[in-house]
Amino acid sequence: MTQPVHPQRNTELLAVYLNDHLAAATGGIELVCRMIGVHRGSRWEPPLQQLLTELRDEKSSLLDVARALGVPVRQYKQLGVWVAEKLSRVKLNGRLLSRSPLSDLVEFEFLASAVRGKRSGFETLRIAAEVDDRLPRAELDRLIDQADRQYQWLTDARRDVAAAVFGGRPEAAERTGGH
Repeated sequence: MTQPVHPQRNTELLAVYLNDHLAAATGGIELVCRMIGVHRGSRWEPPLQQLLTELRDEKSSLLDVARALGVPVRQYKQLGVWVAEKLSRVKLNGRLLSRSPLSDLVEFEFLASAVRGKRSGFETLRIAAEVDDRLPRAELDRLIDQADRQYQWLTDARRDVAAAVFGGRPEAAERTGGH
């Protein structure tokens, strides 16, 4: 291993940061598992299954990074997010005994936002990889690209769901110039 030109700083903060992203990955996996159950047999099930596979792969990559850096994995953070995801299921959505169509929209919106945050996390690790050879540059580049694809699919999906819930055309959002 070559000595980095600019040694990594704040290694204890990187450990906290990495554990926070591992915890978020746990929450994302739980949410997508629930969404697969809700959308079983629909057009959303196959891409959600693909997303779940990718999320599990990403979490595995983050665990590999933690091992490479010698960062202890804080299970309590992952447990806390897991519990929070379960508790979020009882939120009020305007209906007591049935699932509201608004729940689908909120879940797709949440996932799209979470993927943006996850991508930022991969970018941060990629920046740190410039000064720490233990971080897998090519893998982080792959994860960034994968997050871009996920975000594009989730953007399209949430627009479709929004149109189904409120009317209108999903394509109308493209006029705003942003994804």
